[in-house]
Amino acid sequence: MASWRPSPRANVALKTVVHALALTPMAILALQVREEFLTGSGALGADPVAEVEHRLGLWALRVLMLTLAMTPLRQVTGQTVFLRFRRMLGLYTFAYATLHLTAYLVLDLRGYWTQIFEDIAKRPYITVGFLAWLLLVPLAATSTQAAIRRLGRRWVQLHKAVYAIGVLAVLHFWWLVKSDIREPLLYATILAVLLGWRVAQRWRGVSARRRAAAG
Repeated sequence: MASWRPSPRANVALKTVVHALALTPMAILALQVREEFLTGSGALGADPVAEVEHRLGLWALRVLMLTLAMTPLRQVTGQTVFLRFRRMLGLYTFAYATLHLTAYLVLDLRGYWTQIFEDIAKRPYITVGFLAWLLLVPLAATSTQAAIRRLGRRWVQLHKAVYAIGVLAVLHFWWLVKSDIREPLLYATILAVLLGWRVAQRWRGVSARRRAAAG
């Protein structure tokens, strides 16, 4: 199947759509926070702080899954256009994860930020969640063309940390929920499929090289 190469105008249009879709959950949440603050409407439920934190964290996880899905989609369809959005989605993952952490620091800890170190030490779900965010920082910082050129092959090795980030993020969600694990299980399954696909493709490539060498 021939790979479709969008024109410059179509490329801008596609990126605009992706930006709009990625920003929509953030915009909806911002409007609900404003409504809650001004009117106390209850738009965010009985515990607005927990809802804000949960929603931001959930969207960080969802966008991360989409980011990891770009390579399999390219391999299945043969359309390299999917790779144009991989870094963009990765940066939105970092944005949502950072807002999730910020909401925890500002709304939950209410300025007692040094308490986070105590929580990291005592609460495993916070430990793995914070570690996932820390691993996202260098990935976000090296997501420019200049960084790619400067790092060369090391850039690829560095950005393989996204697989560990996916595992840590799912584990953070799983341990946070504690009782009803159906939703974390869904994301764990999606992650297992995405990582399993990569392992299968890698093994297929190794087997093909071995057959070629033997022939």
